Parts: sequence; structure tokens; C-alpha cells
Amino acid sequence: MRVSIIMGSISDREIADKVVAKLIEFGVSYDAKVISAHRAHQELMDYVKEAEKESAVFISIAGKAAHLGGVIAALTTRPVIGIPVKSSTLDGLDALLSTVQMPSGVPVATVAINGAENAAILAVEMMAISDEGLREKLNNFRTEMEEKIKNTEYKYEG
Repeated sequence: MRVSIIMGSISDREIADKVVAKLIEFGVSYDAKVISAHRAHQELMDYVKEAEKESAVFISIAGKAAHLGGVIAALTTRPVIGIPVKSSTLDGLDALLSTVQMPSGVPVATVAINGAENAAILAVEMMAISDEGLREKLNNFRTEMEEKIKNTEYKYEG
């Protein structure tokens, strides 16, 4: 199984790169596309129907109106994670609200504005429910984070 990443525009590439880097770190396969929910609706419908045959989770990356995650969620029963993108308009609040305010019955799990790494980790957690190898990688990841914190020292240099 893999994760499908869909960007609303190529300007979301920087966020997608961070998602991909984290998925690679966990050894999770992915595919990534740029498909606008507003400008290429039929292409998005066709892609989601085909991709859900191999994809366990979809990650949408969109700014401004950010309807992409909701449209994907309407097209599949696979989990959808939305990453609202900070744009020049409203610092991403518009995208956050568009992504998180879904109608009952069509959820989109939403991470922080520009929250690429958490979106990738959440996708891995979802897939780890049925994959012991991913569970082990997640446990190791958490242990490494804990060790970094434990080994961090603060020294006043004033």
C-alpha cells in the first residue's frame, strides 16, 4: 500500500517535498500529483478512483479555499489528511477553516497549517494499524525523539 499526495497547485511543492521526505524515512511508497479540485475536477475524480486501488491514505495539500481534501473525501472511503497551506491571504487561516470544517459523514483529518511532517506521520500511523514493520519504525522514531529531548541541555549564555 502507498500514500497518494495531491497538491492543488505546483506552488504546494515545498510542502509535498517535506511529506515525501518523511514517508521515505519510514520506507512508505507514495505517488504525488498536482490536480486542482476546481480547475480539473474530472481528472481528480478519475485519479482518486484509480489510486484508491493501491493507496491506503490520501494527503491533500491546498491553500486559500482549500476544498481539495473535502472533494477527495467525497470520492473515496480511504482516510484523507488535509494540509492547509499558508498563503498571502489570511496567513493560511482560510485554508485551515476550509479543510477542517467538513460536513458530518465526510471527514478530513486536518493537521496544522503547513504541517507536512505530521501529515506524513499520521498517514504512517494509519497504515501501521495493520503493518507490524511500520509500528516498529514508529516506536523507534518516538524513542529517538525522546532521547534527543533527554540529551538536550540548556546553558545560560547571557
